[in-house]
Amino acid sequence: MGVVYYANYLVWFEVGRTDWLRHSGWSYRELEQDGFALPVLEAHCEYRQSARYDDELDIETSGELMSPVRVRFNYRVVRAADAALLANGHTVHASLDPNGKPRRLPDRVRQFFTFPS
Repeated sequence: MGVVYYANYLVWFEVGRTDWLRHSGWSYRELEQDGFALPVLEAHCEYRQSARYDDELDIETSGELMSPVRVRFNYRVVRAADAALLANGHTVHASLDPNGKPRRLPDRVRQFFTFPS
């Protein structure tokens, strides 16, 4: 069919989230070394238009602090050539310690997140 498999969008969300964290000053590697995990609790994607193979895509990512131990990342997948919105969605994550218990995100990380309106 020439269109991208639908589950790839969730992979692109992860790439966007990883890049967002890195550009905010905290990589996933540092996150885990500091004793944090951010497992996905919820994932949602709305498909608007199909991406085609070889399309250059931009993944626009933002983050919201929902509580001291829960964050939400919002995503927009946009085709670079014409700025068409192909998909948008979000993931919700818990902040956990190495034993799987809820753990408050450190202040230096929470400052990167906005609060939902």
